[in-house]
Amino acid sequence: MATMTRLTSMEQLNTALEASHDRPLLLFKHSTRCPISSAAMQQVMSYLEDEPNESIDYRVIYVVEDRPISLEVAELTGIRHESPQVILVSERNPIWNTSHSYITSRALRDELL
Repeated sequence: MATMTRLTSMEQLNTALEASHDRPLLLFKHSTRCPISSAAMQQVMSYLEDEPNESIDYRVIYVVEDRPISLEVAELTGIRHESPQVILVSERNPIWNTSHSYITSRALRDELL
């Protein structure tokens, strides 16, 4: 089972983005105040507990608690902030993203082969 690590600092974000040169990075923006985001979190966790792609780093950003980090992701990737949202990054560049009810374990399985 793959694990998802919370990003709580700009330094952690920059380190994760830099590491995406060697290993893809999936960022999950999660709002602890939103039922849609809670449902998306369940889908992500279901994906991680099943047969996730182990060659990807999985990170979560709590958009309320760590707002500056969440906004920095939008700035660095050029992808408008949404919550919930997943962004797949390779070599510091976004290569896939989706949000809200489109975040499903099946979508993750299909995209993260």
